[in-house]
Amino acid sequence: MTTSASTVPDEAVGGSRSHDRGFWIVAFTFAVTMAFSAVPAPLYVLYQAEQGFGPFTTTIIFAVYAVGVLASLFLAGHVSDWVGRRRILVPAVLVNILAGLIFLEWTSVPALLVARFVSGVSVGMLTATATAHLAELHMAARPGSGRTRVDVVATAANLGGIGVGALVAGVLAQYVTAPLHVPYLVFQVLLVIAALGLTLVPETVEPWRMEYRPQKVTVPREGRGRYFAASAAVLVYFAVFGLFTSLSPAFLAGVLHQDSHALAGGATFVVFAGAALAQILLSRSPARHQASFGLTALVLGLVLVTVAVQLPDLPLFLIGGVIAGSGAGAGFKTAMGIVLSVSRPQARGEALAGLFLAAYVGLSVPVLGLGLAVQLVPVQAALIGFTAVLLVILAVIGRRLVTAAR
Repeated sequence: MTTSASTVPDEAVGGSRSHDRGFWIVAFTFAVTMAFSAVPAPLYVLYQAEQGFGPFTTTIIFAVYAVGVLASLFLAGHVSDWVGRRRILVPAVLVNILAGLIFLEWTSVPALLVARFVSGVSVGMLTATATAHLAELHMAARPGSGRTRVDVVATAANLGGIGVGALVAGVLAQYVTAPLHVPYLVFQVLLVIAALGLTLVPETVEPWRMEYRPQKVTVPREGRGRYFAASAAVLVYFAVFGLFTSLSPAFLAGVLHQDSHALAGGATFVVFAGAALAQILLSRSPARHQASFGLTALVLGLVLVTVAVQLPDLPLFLIGGVIAGSGAGAGFKTAMGIVLSVSRPQARGEALAGLFLAAYVGLSVPVLGLGLAVQLVPVQAALIGFTAVLLVILAVIGRRLVTAAR
């Protein structure tokens, strides 16, 4: 059989309503899975108090999650191009449910490492697959309508889901009697609902036989320059997101002297809410304008956050986080659009998996370096170095990224 990945099967004819419904079920699943991945962020302070570890161990736990994502993306992020989207999405949700059971049963550092790795495996299986599935369901439901809805919903589910997960977990941790259990129970229920809902979603890939191989990035030669510019930019965007999902609660407690769990979750939420809002507001703007806005806002936000930690100043920290998040969100949406436009339909999952590989390298490596740096120098100095590295990368790729966004 010839390659037919990303081609809507014959049953799609006349099935626009079921595909439109499936689009929102996949979006819900995407958002809930990403929300679950952020639940531990405002809870790390509680784990630290109970288990007696410090911020660097928190960084290691966070990095292990990213390792799980990277390993899963490399080994399975592209497999849905061959076997079908649902055959990857349903197991991905079930794997996250397993991670939740580990979180509920144990709170030791080894258990946290295992649970975060397992959760990362789930996210790695899901991100590229769900994004590709959303694009295909949209095309089946609304032929010829353009990619705007896909770009907005996919990136909002991804980034907005992370923000909502952190916020809900922080509020529950602040006000419930079992803060290390209730947040996971809430999202376990939502994950079960998502898994059941996926059984109603139409398949958009006709399975075909192929000998398994690990991930490779397949992009037409004429689109590779644009693809690499998008990937480099996404690495920086996710480094900023990693800062707020791993070390932000420690900054709030240790530097800004704010130990509210609800505030810790809220600080992460406003960053990702800014990202989602920027995507929505700029959805009709030309891609180059979105790319330019993303770069400008990200630079400004990073500078404000760095200054806020030096002072220290909580309102400025939150304002900087919102601005940086809006820049990263707009930039990520632009990068996603670039990748979808240059990838071949039969290799869409592979191209997206490659983009997310870059994203999760950015999520883990710079933040791990920052976590190591704060063991050697004051957090204020470490953050200046972190910001400087990201600004240098943006200076190198900025013009190329704006040119690629056409």
